[in-house]
Amino acid sequence: MVDPRLYESDTFVLLEPNQPEQFLSAAELQARLETVLANRQEDLPRELQQFATIQEQAKHLLEAYCDFDVAPGQYMQWYVVRLEK
Repeated sequence: MVDPRLYESDTFVLLEPNQPEQFLSAAELQARLETVLANRQEDLPRELQQFATIQEQAKHLLEAYCDFDVAPGQYMQWYVVRLEK
């Protein structure tokens, strides 16, 4: 049986166009997503339109997705990483 702690992590690696990879906590990544979403409120994907606040939208992205388009043909991507065993 797999130990569930194996999948616990609160660190993410964030990949953005023309930027070096960044390691962020879940709170830092959520804040970054909120900043991106604040500039996209008039052009949100349909699934995110159901959430009333930017914070809820960012939380949904963080928990359910691993990428988001920031401009035509450009995406930010994030992945959970475990830095130590």
